[in-house]
Amino acid sequence: MPFVFTREPGGTQLGEELRRLLIDPLGRLSPQAETLILSASRAELCDKVIEPALAEGRLVVCDRFWDATLAYQGFGRGLPIQTLLDITMFATQRLEPDITFLLDVSVKLSRERLRSRSALPDRLEAEPSAFHERVADGYRRLAAAAPQRFIVVDGTRSQDEIAIEIRDAVMARWQSSRP
Repeated sequence: MPFVFTREPGGTQLGEELRRLLIDPLGRLSPQAETLILSASRAELCDKVIEPALAEGRLVVCDRFWDATLAYQGFGRGLPIQTLLDITMFATQRLEPDITFLLDVSVKLSRERLRSRSALPDRLEAEPSAFHERVADGYRRLAAAAPQRFIVVDGTRSQDEIAIEIRDAVMARWQSSRP
């Protein structure tokens, strides 16, 4: 199969253990500890899953990657962006995504969708709307700063429409990069 699908945090045995700590609704972590736990999970994912898949010529699709740290811990939590970027580049051995999709929706709609799920919100989902507004603004700023990498997708459309747009963009980019 030419595709490898991952998720963050998680994707490895260690990553899944760290994920449980990070999303525990009763957990209390400092922003710095949160960042370092996420970075440990990401380092393990890069080493054990992403780098080997790329070496085999496979396409890697991540449900979140390091832009999430800049958005959540940087813009959301107020940690210094450059410090986060330095930690992230160390954890990933400078690995950068070729394409990043930003599914852009209002915080209000996002919260409505969250409430419609049967599961209890995790620790980050339970943060107040002001936090999520800062995160959404952060993602938009990251997208504006790297338009060659980011593709902003209207997340208010149906799942099928979004999936088709993303599939078409991935295939176009992948085919244009092949010899």
